[in-house]
Amino acid sequence: MVAKDAIEEMTPSKTEGTPLVDIQSSPDGRNIPIDKVGVRNVKYPIKVLERNNGVQQTYGVFSLTVDLPREFKGTHMSRFLEVLGEYNHEIGGDTIPRILAKLRDKLDAETAHLEVKFNLFREKAAPVTGKVGMMGYECGFIATGGAIDEFLVYAQVPVTTLCPCSKEISAFGAHNQRGYVTVKVEARGMLWLEDVIDMIESAGSAQLYPVLKRPDEKFVTEQAYQNPRFVEDMVREVALAFDKHPNVGNYEVEVENHESIHDHNAYAFVRRQKP
Repeated sequence: MVAKDAIEEMTPSKTEGTPLVDIQSSPDGRNIPIDKVGVRNVKYPIKVLERNNGVQQTYGVFSLTVDLPREFKGTHMSRFLEVLGEYNHEIGGDTIPRILAKLRDKLDAETAHLEVKFNLFREKAAPVTGKVGMMGYECGFIATGGAIDEFLVYAQVPVTTLCPCSKEISAFGAHNQRGYVTVKVEARGMLWLEDVIDMIESAGSAQLYPVLKRPDEKFVTEQAYQNPRFVEDMVREVALAFDKHPNVGNYEVEVENHESIHDHNAYAFVRRQKP
């Protein structure tokens, strides 16, 4: 058992008015700047603007980083959360540049980065019966402000694809699979997440739905059979749709099919620059 006097002797003095040492701002002699330093996996409630002028309550998973000059030992992690707390309202193309500017100012940085992913839910009706359910999509924004300014829209959309080769060589039937289309799109002007999702879903053999009755299943199955797609077809169809959209700039599209009869996944990727 440790005596009370010994405990007090080991406890640092907390005299009122004693300054707290700022270790992060102390000099570092290793002469190595850091490209990105900050916080990741920050879960925070947010509101996302919808295309129909509504606002959806959800939560985002954030990464917030800045550059760190070679002369400083560390950054002040708490300041990232302070800035995010000032902007816990609509997250989008109008507010994110202000968040980045505030991060640069508060952390004395030249460049700030923000990434956030969240689930966007949409009410979706079955194609025949009209039965309605909620469909969730992983969406997000990837932005940089400072020496380079960039704003990307992120989305991952599930689709159904049916194999053209299987359909061609089989006496009846054809194998199909769940495909995942992941895109990063430069926004040039107002680019709604719903528009991006719509363009992707229209490129598949068939869409996914939250609720399907038998007439709907028949419709979707036959639609997929009449509209076969390789992963190569998928990336090209999405690229064509993006090329036509006036507010889509440079973009990346990747498609991965979780194959139903192969012990591997099929994959395709396209990156395109727009003038």
